[in-house]
Parts: sequence; structure tokens; C-alpha cells
Amino acid sequence: MKIAKFMFATALLLAGSGISFAQPKVIAHRGYWTAPESAQNSLASFTKADAIGCYGSEIDVWLTADDKLIVNHDRKYKGTDIVMNEAKASEITAIVLPNGENIPTLDAYLKLVAQKPATRLVLEIKSLPDYNREDLCVEKIVKALKKYKLLDRTDIIAFSINICMEVKKALPEIPIYYLNGDLAPKSIKKLGLAGVDYSMKVLREHPEWVKQAHELGLGVNVWTVDSEEDMRYFIDLGVDFITTDYPERLQAMLKK
Repeated sequence: MKIAKFMFATALLLAGSGISFAQPKVIAHRGYWTAPESAQNSLASFTKADAIGCYGSEIDVWLTADDKLIVNHDRKYKGTDIVMNEAKASEITAIVLPNGENIPTLDAYLKLVAQKPATRLVLEIKSLPDYNREDLCVEKIVKALKKYKLLDRTDIIAFSINICMEVKKALPEIPIYYLNGDLAPKSIKKLGLAGVDYSMKVLREHPEWVKQAHELGLGVNVWTVDSEEDMRYFIDLGVDFITTDYPERLQAMLKK
């Protein structure tokens, strides 16, 4: 009985300190693209992240010059002169990915996500040179998420504060995480966002931000964590999510 009381008291003390013992959830960076027959932001990358039981799979979304939404990370596709926000969707979706797929439209991607309810979608909205274009991009993404009934399975992430606040206006209940790494948790709380989604470099420079975020009721994700040494560091730091190119490596560590 005394042992039970001691353990309960210890748990209360640690809870009050802001220390979390929950294991971080695994997010596949640009999908599980390092798996065989996969590629970054491909349909296969989401399917493979879902197949191994990732909590979430991340994608990147651009608004094209002709107001379409496509899924790709780099602004300019490697080996081409095609710039995502300056080209037409037909030019972009003609590009063949390393696994043989074409760059997908967001519509095609969301159709797949809707068929795989076990995996959460982490959707990065790419920054654009013009706020009006960003606003239009948000409007179209919100419409697409509603179309496929994915609002309760999606987190939004962005480097642009304008994008974050536009999403918040349109979807006040959806989790929105800020990526840029220049704002402390107290500023994120004031903006009414769900949390921080910062690089390893930022959180190694400011490890105290993890505890501060948790004390404010905010979530913390870190990217892109690929080595076992870095995975262990952020597991021990108590982050809520770890975004990685090697989700099975992280899953194996979390099972130890």
C-alpha cells in the first residue's frame, strides 16, 4: 500500500513538472518514401506509411499557376525548369517520379487517404510570394478536405503565418502547427495554434521549448529525425511527434 501511494505521489509530482512519459507518435516524412517502390509525396508513399502503422504521413501541397492543387515538395522539380507555383498543373503532373508514378494532384491523393482511415494526414501548405495566392490555396484545400470528409483526420502545417491564420479562420477546430522555428511557444499560444513543428536544429538550440509548449497545452513535432542518436535524443526530450524518413527505424526504437 505504501509503495502504491509513493508511486502515485511521484506520478503527480512529475506530471506537475511538465515531464511526459508518452511515447512520440511516428510521422512519415513526405510519406514512407524510402521504402522499396516508393517516392517522395507519391501515392505509394502514403500507402506504405499506412501499411506499417504510422500515426501520420506528411505531404506538401502547392497552388499551381492555373489554380490547381498538386502534391510535391521542391518548388522547382529537380532536373527540370518546372516551378510548381508558376507552371500549369498539366505540366507538373506529367513529371514521372522515381517509382514510375506521376506527380499526383491533391484530389487524387485525398481520394486515397479517405480509403485508409488508420493513418492521419499531415498536410503542409507551401508558402507563396503573394498573400492573395496563399489565401486562395487555403480556400481550395479547405474545400478539398471537406469534399473527402478528412477534417477530423488532418493536421495543417505551414511556414507562413498568413497561411496558418487563414486556415484558422476557415477551420478553427483543425490542428495547425507552425514550422518556421522563430517563435517561442508563448507566441504560438497567443496565435491560437495547436503547437510547434520545428526542425532538429531549432529544438536542439531551444530544448526548453518542449516543456514550455506542454505547460501551455501545445503539441511539439520535430523534423527530420533520421539517425538513431537523434531519435533517442528527442524521445528522451519528450516531444509528441517525430517526423522521419525512416519510420520503421523509429518504430523499432520505440518498441525497445
